[in-house]
Amino acid sequence: MEASQGNLLTILMGVWGVITALLIILLIYRSTLESREGDQVFLDSAEHTMAEEQLEIVGRINRLSKPIMTLMVLSGVLLLGIAGLWLWQGYKNF
Repeated sequence: MEASQGNLLTILMGVWGVITALLIILLIYRSTLESREGDQVFLDSAEHTMAEEQLEIVGRINRLSKPIMTLMVLSGVLLLGIAGLWLWQGYKNF
């Protein structure tokens, strides 16, 4: 029983690490997109392509919001689960 809980803890930590790494990658990607986004762009009719690029960047940033939030929640839940399992193992061995 102890070995299976130890293996479960190891597996949970690995899954948490992968999810957290994905979260960090998405956050870095979003921050690079946000650095290219202008708060206000004053364009004349000749610079229409720049406005389209800005709209595309804003669309990408908005599409990233849901996966980032999902990964944040998953990471937090897994971290709490790992901490609970670790405390439970410590309590049982005490």
